[in-house]
Formats: sequence, structure tokens, C-alpha cells
Amino acid sequence: MKRELITDAVLVSNYIKGDENSLAILINRHKQKIYSFIYSKVFDRDITEDVFQDTFIKVIRTLKLGKYNEEGKFLPWVMRIAHNLVIDHFRKNNRMPKFDNSSDFDIFSVLSDSTLNAEKSIIKSQVEEDVRRLIEELPEDQKQVLVMRMYNDMSFKEISDKTGVSINTALGRMRYALINLRKVIDKHNIVLTN
Repeated sequence: MKRELITDAVLVSNYIKGDENSLAILINRHKQKIYSFIYSKVFDRDITEDVFQDTFIKVIRTLKLGKYNEEGKFLPWVMRIAHNLVIDHFRKNNRMPKFDNSSDFDIFSVLSDSTLNAEKSIIKSQVEEDVRRLIEELPEDQKQVLVMRMYNDMSFKEISDKTGVSINTALGRMRYALINLRKVIDKHNIVLTN
């Protein structure tokens, strides 16, 4: 049977049974697609090479442990592994801003930046989820001001009118909300993308 006619599922099965050559065929068959996908996220040949190698180390480990059960869907499975390793790479390398209380609301620009590049958009939804989860941990008065300011884009004058507190109190709550978010982030060792 010609190599091209052997399905991924059969190659995976053969590799698990001990045919090392089947893995080489699988890697060659999908290398270009996986490599291009990783490169489109990291824009760096060396990093792409590293992530590509790590992807197949993980693939091999999973196959050897007999934990692969995606019969016939080898490529999407490998792509998911590559995708997760790209995210890990960005997180590990701290390509993420720390909360900085001096630049008040700039820290949230990631949530509304319409020019997100591939690197940022890959973890944008995770960041939004992380931020929402962190906000839930704030005291009610601070959470209220933060949500009005961040999600409703209200001015401090509008927040003051709506909550019945002075502008200074609203500003103070916002400041404490940011300080507390910083503490929660440090406590949980959470990283946010820039």
C-alpha cells in the first residue's frame, strides 16, 4: 500500500504497535501545516522550531502512554496540542503586563483593542475570563465602580451620580479595586496578556 493511501488512524495504530516509521510518515505529512500554524502565532523561526519539537514530544508521550483516543482526527488533535503550547510559551515568557496603578485604566486596553494581533487574540478570551473572575473577588462597592468604568465606560461624574457617592469616593474605590486586583493576581500567580 502506498504511503499516501494509509490513513492517519492506521499510521497512529501502527506506531502504537511499535512501527517507528509510521510516526515519521505522520510528521512529514503534517509538518508544513503545523509549522505554519505555530509560526503564524509566534513570528519567530527558532521559537516555532522549539514549539514544533515540544508538540511532537507530547504527541509521542501521549501515544506511548496509550492515551490517544481521537481515532481519525490526528491533525486537529496535534493542532490543539500546538495551540496550547503556544499559549504556554507566551505565559512563560511573561509577555503580559502587570497591573500598574499609575496608569489607571490602560491595563484594560487588551479587552477592547480592535487591532489585536494573532499572538494577543489567541488568549484574549482567557484574559477576559480571568479578569471577570478576579473582579468577582472584589468588595461590592469596588466591583460596582470598576464594572461601571470598565464595561459601561461611564465617567466618574456619571458613576458618582448613579451611586450617590462623591467623585472622590468613586475614584478612591477605583484605586482600591485596582490595588486589590493586583494583590489577587499576585496571590494566584495569574498572568494577563498585553
